[in-house]
Amino acid sequence: MDIQFVLYKLILCVAILLLSLVIAMYATLAERKVAGFFQDRLGPNRAGVFGLLQPVADGVKLFMKEEFMPANADKVLYILGPCLTMLVALLSSAVIPWGGTLEIDGKEFVLQVADVNIGVLYVFAVISIGVYGIMIGGWASNNKYALMGSVRAASQMISYELAMSMSIVTIVMATGSLSLSEIVGMQHGMHWNVFTQPIGFVVFLICAFAETNRAPFDLPECETELIGGYHTEYSSMKLGFYLFSEYINMFISSAMIASLYFGGYDFPFMNELGLSHNMVTILGTVALFAKIGFFIFVFMWVRWTLPRFRYDQLMRFGWKGLMPWAIANMIITGFIYMLIKNNVFAFLTK
Repeated sequence: MDIQFVLYKLILCVAILLLSLVIAMYATLAERKVAGFFQDRLGPNRAGVFGLLQPVADGVKLFMKEEFMPANADKVLYILGPCLTMLVALLSSAVIPWGGTLEIDGKEFVLQVADVNIGVLYVFAVISIGVYGIMIGGWASNNKYALMGSVRAASQMISYELAMSMSIVTIVMATGSLSLSEIVGMQHGMHWNVFTQPIGFVVFLICAFAETNRAPFDLPECETELIGGYHTEYSSMKLGFYLFSEYINMFISSAMIASLYFGGYDFPFMNELGLSHNMVTILGTVALFAKIGFFIFVFMWVRWTLPRFRYDQLMRFGWKGLMPWAIANMIITGFIYMLIKNNVFAFLTK
């Protein structure tokens, strides 16, 4: 194997890891600023210029906090829970195409760590493992509130994953591929899937809120009922891992929404600007991160706008609200593509 290729992939992995951590870190500041805007106040503005050092101060605070472990906790699983949650959150970024290709010394380098042909399945597999980190943490704490929060998280994530997967099936029908790079490539020229799959997009977006445990779906850590939910007994950086993984999941979910429904790194007139190949690739990556930033804002917007569901409402909405829409969308899409395959609409082009 080419050592240059291995070195490039290693650099790309480190860059994406650091970028994910920095974005998640400053997403905490952005959320507090957005909350301040909606509540007619300033938000954090004391640590650094415009409060830009607030995430650093929060990180130092978590590191300096007292490490606490319940006396009757399962010590191995208690430590494993937040570590697994954080690891799974970071692994999801491996198959996302962050841009096109860069040409360096006559060689092409793809801005994607692993272009596997089952990229969508990989993301779902990794996300489904994430519930184990929450479940293990809640159970190992030997606290009934924490256990109840982890059970809520498990049932919620399983319920909404079904509707989410069905919304993606329609995209797989249209593209005939599970590779994220191919799905993004087929949307070039502003042929974005959101125009042909608006119902699937809405279902996927709502399920993304539930999968990331964001309000109004934050029942697993509902402080009015469960103190702190599954991380009630955690402190210091173990608690930080749980909190940090939520923002990384929000970042990855936004990247998935942008890639599946909004063309990924595609942007208007990208091939008509007359720019060099590398410049178009860089602008495409900037466009992707602009889309990601917008959806991160939507996550925050919804959190500070809508009230929290009751748990029975949350489960009813998942099974009786989103599931029928996802199934109907899948059936209708399959029927339309069957008609197209059999040239039923051929007379329209004559």
